[in-house]
Amino acid sequence: MSNRIKLPDGSVREYEADGAHVEIVTRDSAEGQEITQRNSRGTGRLVALDATRGLAVIGMYLQHFALNETNAFVSGNTTLLFVLCGGISYSIMAQRMREQGTEETAFRARMLARAVFVDIIGYLLILLNTPYGVILPAYAALFVLALLLVRRSTRVLFTTASALLVAGPPLMILGGSVLPRAPLLGDIAGGPMSGLALAPAFVAGMAIGRLNLAKMRTALSLAGGGAIMLAVGKGLGTFVLPGLSRSFEEWLAGVQGAVAQPDQYAIWPLNTEPPLWHMLLWTAPHSASTFQTLTGLGVAFLVLGLACLVPKKTAVVLMPFAAVGRAALTMYAAQFVVIWGLELAGIDYGLGGIPFGDLLVAAVTVVVGWLITRLPAGPLEATMRHFDRMFSASRKATTPASS
Repeated sequence: MSNRIKLPDGSVREYEADGAHVEIVTRDSAEGQEITQRNSRGTGRLVALDATRGLAVIGMYLQHFALNETNAFVSGNTTLLFVLCGGISYSIMAQRMREQGTEETAFRARMLARAVFVDIIGYLLILLNTPYGVILPAYAALFVLALLLVRRSTRVLFTTASALLVAGPPLMILGGSVLPRAPLLGDIAGGPMSGLALAPAFVAGMAIGRLNLAKMRTALSLAGGGAIMLAVGKGLGTFVLPGLSRSFEEWLAGVQGAVAQPDQYAIWPLNTEPPLWHMLLWTAPHSASTFQTLTGLGVAFLVLGLACLVPKKTAVVLMPFAAVGRAALTMYAAQFVVIWGLELAGIDYGLGGIPFGDLLVAAVTVVVGWLITRLPAGPLEATMRHFDRMFSASRKATTPASS
């Protein structure tokens, strides 16, 4: 058990207590310097991560309130960036609880409780019936499914993310056909807003969360790898996929012929829509094809890598975005409530066509996020923590006593 004491001379000492044995670890010792460096790395990593998550939320606000030709790149890409950050946080939380000696069942209980909470918030937002899709139910499904991978190696996580990038799209298209009337199953694999569609980003985030993002080499690898993925995705989308997609759709039409409308009163699966296989070669935002996800992950890796490259001395430039990121769940939900209210009032909230409308939306989002972080925690973040603690009383893992 790690403890800290303040000595009469004003210095602080950390010590490990094991039964009757107490070992003092001073800050100027090798062990103390290692602890300080580890804490410093964690702090820097979280600032960059919060800032990246904040940029994802700001991008969503731009998409919903001020989309135009200049900022059209945020469509779809911000969702993948948001989910990538979620996977990183998930992995970091698992590592911290393991380092603290918390029982694995406590972590599982906490993640399951958070999944339930996020799912409830998601469905409440869906009930508002705004024009935009809500990813929280799929996000909640990922919290549960990721428990299968949380103990796997970093290599396995990267391999799984790559496999999902290829195998996920056809499976989610098939799920969108056979699971349209099963909401919970649809959250897992029912189309482009399902957990399966977002899984490559989440699992990649889990793998990245194992890395030391404070290292220059890691940040450069993320930024460089992201730039390559982005270039490949854009190149395919511009020069290869348009013609290939037309040929593929013509071939599908010849194979499938005229598709009759299904009878919604027939038994399953006779009441299902035919799979939309032509989506496999789409590059449109939120299509969740291999190519759209590759491009979006390239953007996400690049943004995260650049954020991690910001020197600690100038990290103040990240703070406004980090403020939004620390209240990401509250800010995410708030946009749908605002849209719902404006729709009820009949107010046009599209500011993309006015000069500097997107900058105004970004500035307001940053200010609101900063105001929320003046509180001890964001309203939804605090409520979620209270909720998961009701079901996950943390207990230290016990080890067999040696004879």
